[in-house]
Amino acid sequence: MLVDRARSDGLQLTGEGGPLQQLTKRVLESALEGEITDHVGYDKHDATGRNSGNSRNGTRAKTVLTDVGPVEVKVPRDTAGTFEPQIVRKRQRRLT
Repeated sequence: MLVDRARSDGLQLTGEGGPLQQLTKRVLESALEGEITDHVGYDKHDATGRNSGNSRNGTRAKTVLTDVGPVEVKVPRDTAGTFEPQIVRKRQRRLT
């Protein structure tokens, strides 16, 4: 359905702002959110995370080169600095 809609609208599937680039961004950010949730031990905005010793500490922007073009993702951080993302590792520039 996504491909048919893009073709009918005359959009390119890949490249800057393309549907595949946006989909890749959402999938990567969702996976990273799952990783930080597992790491700190509580869901985003959950009251159990208050005063837990290690909590979420915002995000940092990172551009990753993919098959569908460059994708800017927001990588979550923790206050202790111990979060090591696996889906997009620290200092990783290409998604393989």
